[in-house]
Amino acid sequence: MSLRIAFTASEAPIAQSANAALTAKYGDHAEQGADVIVALGGDGFMLQTLHRTQSNPAPVYGMNRGTVGFLMNEYNAAGLIERLNAAEEEVINPLSMKAVCQDGSEHKALAINEVSLLRAGPQAARLRISVDGRVRMAELVCDGALVATPAGSTAYNFSAHGPILPIGADVLAMTAMAAFRPRRWRGALLPKTAEVRFEVLDPDKRPVMAEADARAVQDVVTVDIRSEPSIAHRILFDPGHGLEERLIREQFV
Repeated sequence: MSLRIAFTASEAPIAQSANAALTAKYGDHAEQGADVIVALGGDGFMLQTLHRTQSNPAPVYGMNRGTVGFLMNEYNAAGLIERLNAAEEEVINPLSMKAVCQDGSEHKALAINEVSLLRAGPQAARLRISVDGRVRMAELVCDGALVATPAGSTAYNFSAHGPILPIGADVLAMTAMAAFRPRRWRGALLPKTAEVRFEVLDPDKRPVMAEADARAVQDVVTVDIRSEPSIAHRILFDPGHGLEERLIREQFV
């Protein structure tokens, strides 16, 4: 039985060219009812595809037509059916974010990589951090802070000097960006079940924005973050090149 493949591509010319070549070679099925979705682009497009198809049971197999391609497989138009049949599956759960703004509005979003808070003005942010309803840090003065999943730990989190987490670890990384007080605080590891709340202190003078995988919310006063186990993203990788291997390899370069 042949695989029913649905192709999707970013707007980049190199991705569009690959899409044309692959659909001509393998055909193109509607995403609903497809056995697998093949995403052509970079990591940003892969995240968009995973969010857009989260209610679709078909797994997503990415081929890199972008830059870094951490979530992608190497592009090759030949042997795709064999690669898909041999692919290894990783299942990841996103984070859920609930942000309340100064005007009282509430915004919800999901993040596969991380939820971040960033200063939105010239002065550093002042944040209070609670975990499972208990205040753990009364005041963090910083450019920002984030909570990252294992899958997202090599992205913004790693750039902010946060730890790389094994893909199977039931933990989340909390990392500060340019912490001023406490000056030496580098973050924390939290159980996956933890519920985190950031409260913005002095939001009028020191405004803060929140982002969930690049979906931005301005002028937040509280941001609640937790893992969302009810949503499972299925990602396919070539054998020996899955997320676990990539996370280990990333620590030795």
